[in-house]
Amino acid sequence: MKWQWKLGKFAGIDVYVHATFLLLIAWVGYSHWLANQNWGEVFSGILFIFALFACVILHEYGHALTARKYGIKTRDITIYPIGGVARLERMPEKPIEELWVALMGPAVNVVIALGLFAYLFLTSSLVPLSELTVASGSFLERVMTVNITLVLFNLIPAFPMDGGRVLRALLAMRMDYVRATQIAATIGQGMALLFGLVGLFGNASLLFIAFFIWIGASQEAGMTQMKHAISGIPVGRAMLTDYKSLSPRDTLSRMSQLILSGSQHDFPVIDNDRIVGIVTRDDFLKALTEQGESIAISAVMKKDLPEIDSYEMVENALMRIQESGVPALPVTHAGQLVGIVTAENISEYLMIRSALKRAALTS
Repeated sequence: MKWQWKLGKFAGIDVYVHATFLLLIAWVGYSHWLANQNWGEVFSGILFIFALFACVILHEYGHALTARKYGIKTRDITIYPIGGVARLERMPEKPIEELWVALMGPAVNVVIALGLFAYLFLTSSLVPLSELTVASGSFLERVMTVNITLVLFNLIPAFPMDGGRVLRALLAMRMDYVRATQIAATIGQGMALLFGLVGLFGNASLLFIAFFIWIGASQEAGMTQMKHAISGIPVGRAMLTDYKSLSPRDTLSRMSQLILSGSQHDFPVIDNDRIVGIVTRDDFLKALTEQGESIAISAVMKKDLPEIDSYEMVENALMRIQESGVPALPVTHAGQLVGIVTAENISEYLMIRSALKRAALTS
């Protein structure tokens, strides 16, 4: 079962909604029915949620379109019950670029809030905030208030919120990027502890937010440290050199044999001593399920893949793996295939390298 559905493609970016979003819609509708026993109120509550998440989508487009300005593509935007996620192919490398990408999401919500405020003020439709609740009161003023809340929440200086990236970018303008990330992550985890402590005394939602922030800060710090660890390492040291290959004329049954006889998951496809594609395990399993094992490899393989020279740095390889969405990429030198690089193989290389360093320190 697919757990997300495509809403459409806007500005060249696919927008999806996750299946769990339906649970939020059902809960909102049910809550309004219990409170009012009125289908009109149920419809109004659901319409408000749609308006809220339209603002969330626009927020994510603020990030995505700003990143595009710096040559960074966005794979897709997915809407979850807790918000939206724009999957950038990579994070900006320059602090000033990361600062603008992080700020442009909340900036969209500021523009929406100001626009709604101007309309409500000019039409004399503003009402005291005391008359508003999440489920009742002026529809447009509630949308305005929610956008202000989105700005304040997202600018909390903690990963994975935009405020954490803003803080890291500002720190990175004055110090090493890794140290800036560690400081921002530590501040984020401190915020998580504060939210968790307050949540223990009556607000259960703050416990969830605390967990969300703590995990996000830990992951961001870990990814940055890994990026620093692989800096300056050539691909030739971390690539897989003992591998099996396929011909475009082989069938899926041949790949089945190779998978079962070893531990390799993804296979380069070679024709006349030239790399022409890669067959991934996921594509293999999908084709095997839908068409059987007699189909040719040429119908399943991924073509026109970015190639990596064995003398290039590992960070470039990881970036191309992320950008291409393919778990394994061919490594060439002087036009000849010399290996395969995967994120898993890079991780294993780093673990071995770290173990050898610790052994050298203790000897």
